[in-house]
Amino acid sequence: MTPSALLSLPMILCLGAAAAGLLTPSRAWPRRWLALMTMVSLAGVGAMLLVTVRREGIQSMQVGGWAAPFGITLVADLLSALLVLVTGVMGLTVVSYSAATLPASKEAGAYYPLVLVLVGGVCGAFLTGDLFNLFVWIEVMLGASFVLLALEARQEQLEASIKYMSLSLMGSVVLLCAVGLLYGAAGTLNLADLAVTVPGLGTPNLMTAVSMFFLVAFALKAGAFPLFFWLPASYHTPPAAVTTLFSALLTKVGVYALARVFTLVFTQDAQLTSTLLLVMGGLTMVTGVLGAVAQYDMRRLLSFHIISQIGYLIAALGLLTRSALTALIAFLIHYIFAKSALFLVSGATARVTRTYDLHQMGNLYRTQPLLAALFFIPALSLAGVPPFSGFFAKLAVIQAALRAENWIIAGTAVVVGLLTLFSMMKIWREAFWKAPPEDQPQEPTRPLSLGDGVLGPCMAMTLFMVVLGLGAEPLLELADAAAGQLLDPEEYVRAVMGGRP
Repeated sequence: MTPSALLSLPMILCLGAAAAGLLTPSRAWPRRWLALMTMVSLAGVGAMLLVTVRREGIQSMQVGGWAAPFGITLVADLLSALLVLVTGVMGLTVVSYSAATLPASKEAGAYYPLVLVLVGGVCGAFLTGDLFNLFVWIEVMLGASFVLLALEARQEQLEASIKYMSLSLMGSVVLLCAVGLLYGAAGTLNLADLAVTVPGLGTPNLMTAVSMFFLVAFALKAGAFPLFFWLPASYHTPPAAVTTLFSALLTKVGVYALARVFTLVFTQDAQLTSTLLLVMGGLTMVTGVLGAVAQYDMRRLLSFHIISQIGYLIAALGLLTRSALTALIAFLIHYIFAKSALFLVSGATARVTRTYDLHQMGNLYRTQPLLAALFFIPALSLAGVPPFSGFFAKLAVIQAALRAENWIIAGTAVVVGLLTLFSMMKIWREAFWKAPPEDQPQEPTRPLSLGDGVLGPCMAMTLFMVVLGLGAEPLLELADAAAGQLLDPEEYVRAVMGGRP
């Protein structure tokens, strides 16, 4: 398969399957199987793309044959190819979980086409080579997420969707303004062309101001301090499958965009950018974990941990060293799997207890031993306990901070890790260990098993974390190679511009 096909297929597969799904009869099984086959294909394409980039270097294509920077460019380096693969794996996991947990009436509707549109938008954002199309793909992704959030039309979902949509649209307006200002100043939006053009404009103060617009817009999309309030107000309201998809992919697009523009385009005032990102990352870690410690709703608690873990990523980006970017990429992959596993387990827990309120749970380690194990492993991994993937990912962030002699970030990362462990053990104590509340009728429930279809995706995510923990070296080597590409704009420029200035 040619590199051009590999670069365009993720979006073609997802959007084409979404359109085909809407044309199929309104029944659960054809739309379910179409979504499953599409996600399997997407994961396969992502794997082939990653292997191709690893062997042959950064790949690019010019849509319609228009030479860069005049046409639409698609680009895959190791980071974007790895994220496309992870997107396919997460899409397959969420669709499998949805098939086991959602009622047939919802499966027969627009649910799977919307999931496919969202995943297609995420892939487009990872693979686009210009800022305007990055904006377009983010809007495609957000449009699908708005509908998924309110699909059941319950009052709490409608309220959450209004908050989510309002703040997301504000971020989109800021992003569009930033794109317009940059185009007016540089005359191009192609990322490779900007990497060459921006340093020679002779307007460093203007470029610094424009970069702040991008920082605000992408930080809001990522859920970073102080722009994260939309996230815990909305992520706990949709079904667990939708929350898992949002947790795995949406905020990661914001982090990816920050990493891309501040290593490729806006490099002229690295000290200011680094300082802002470090402050933002540290405060995001602290506020997120403190919010989680205060919660007793399982999904709201996990939603605040999305924020705290985003802080690690923002802080690693702020260090702007190769070891820090290596840590960022390794942590990003671990975090996607760990947080997804926990949200999937929260849905399985609510399926048994009919609640997300930790006060109303108890004794699940006796009645649901497999479910308890599938919570315990990702919980320890999220907290950074060895030998799971979270230990090596957090250790890499802390070591990068120590090498940069940033003692505050290193200390903050350690303290936040301990508070994360505390909050995970709070869930364990309340939901799995303590006796059930006396005022709650305890109906006998059959232990969940892999045959139910609910725990299979949870098991897959847990196995990924164990494998990434026991085999951390290959992931760290791949992350280091991807970090090297981020810090070498010339390779990216050559791949896109073909040696032209």
